[in-house]
Amino acid sequence: MQNYWPEFLTVALVHLLAVASPGPDFAVTLRQALCQSRRNALLTAIGIGAGILVHVGYSLLGIGLLIQQSIVLFSILKVLGALYLTWIAIQCLRARAGGVHVEKGPTTHQSGLAALRLGFLTNVLNPKATLFFVSLFSVVISPGTPIALQAGYGLYMALATGLWFAMVAVFFTLPQVRRSFNRFGHWLDRLMGGVLLVLAGQLLLSTVSGSEPPSGPIPGTDR
Repeated sequence: MQNYWPEFLTVALVHLLAVASPGPDFAVTLRQALCQSRRNALLTAIGIGAGILVHVGYSLLGIGLLIQQSIVLFSILKVLGALYLTWIAIQCLRARAGGVHVEKGPTTHQSGLAALRLGFLTNVLNPKATLFFVSLFSVVISPGTPIALQAGYGLYMALATGLWFAMVAVFFTLPQVRRSFNRFGHWLDRLMGGVLLVLAGQLLLSTVSGSEPPSGPIPGTDR
């Protein structure tokens, strides 16, 4: 086990840089924190962390390499991800003044299951996450590393991702932070919608132009 510490630290560092970079997961968590209750924002963070397990699972099983080599499968994945991001972006762009406010009670506009599902699908349908984990498990992690240990790496990344976005959720649900967004929160919501729409457009454009083939993985889950 001691011989694998350098590999684990490399995995942890690469994952930290990837998860901290702005992208769909961050934008969705921020919107949830500002527009929903802390409970729902945390459930979204948990959903994002759970989505990591899906990527780890198919990477361990080798399905990720299949997707990486199949232009058709990867293109389908990108289109699905782009459509889902577009749907979320439309919800953000429809935000109206007064839509962001400090919750004064337990009532929310979204069920806990919906909040969890939002985080999970946002992460699972992010094709850059597919590229990241396929690259990680095929390049950074040695093929000789025991499967159980590789699964342990994946579990760590899922927990670390959930914890990171939980901290984001907690910070942006602080009353003083949310109160400062009362007057212009809907503009931030629309900005997040614009960011997601741009990300969706980039995915669709890369699919049509073929400028980002599966053979060229990008080392980042959100960028």
